[in-house]
Amino acid sequence: MNYVIAAAMGLLLGVFFYGGLWLTVRALLRSRYPVLLTISSFWARTLVTLAGFLFAMNGSWQNAIVCLAGFGLGRLAVSLLVPRDEGLPRCT
Repeated sequence: MNYVIAAAMGLLLGVFFYGGLWLTVRALLRSRYPVLLTISSFWARTLVTLAGFLFAMNGSWQNAIVCLAGFGLGRLAVSLLVPRDEGLPRCT
């Protein structure tokens, strides 16, 4: 049962981290202080994710591996759910 909880935590953490990254990138075009937004978003997402990993690990490296696999699935979920093109300028 611990592995199921660790995988679910990893999935939620992955969705939080990469979903937050997507929201940050979208907000950069409208931001008055893009550097501050980028740095604060990075640190907030990283600290919450690290705290979540430590909680999900529960002192077991096996739980950490399962949580990391769930984190990867969270990234995949966000990349599949996020719209591909919203009319944003392309870098060429």
